Amino acid sequence: MDSPVPPLPAGPGPRRRDRHGRGMRGPVAPPQVPLSTSRAAAFGDLVQDSVERLERRWPQLAEVDFLVLDVPPAGGGGDDSDAWAAESVPLGGMIAATSAHPARIVIYRRPVEIRTKSRDERAMFVHEIVVEQVAELLGLSPESVDPRYGDGQD
Repeated sequence: MDSPVPPLPAGPGPRRRDRHGRGMRGPVAPPQVPLSTSRAAAFGDLVQDSVERLERRWPQLAEVDFLVLDVPPAGGGGDDSDAWAAESVPLGGMIAATSAHPARIVIYRRPVEIRTKSRDERAMFVHEIVVEQVAELLGLSPESVDPRYGDGQD
């Protein structure tokens, strides 16, 4: 028996509908909703907010690169047992300026996220880490970099 409808080609072309004929699924949340931003992007925003707040008081920070990395490097690499014997995990670091690159301040995202429970707590903790690293870079005390350092309130 001849069928009046020819079969659909099974080629690798774009798929227009799913198996049940309802169409392809759209995004879970619209782009303007906080759910659509990744944790890394939200963390980067916290660091950027803290940096902008400090740049108003310390304009020379505009020349400093602020970086966010997921985890700190594994130490010396290889089979170095001293790197694994360290009891604390760094939350941030500072790299002094050289002729090849400007000064850099690095904040490590995962160790900070593990130590905090809420977004507000994370924002305060990130700001404290940024203030401590800026103080080390400028050779000042954290209290002189930000008078509200250590207050526990933002």
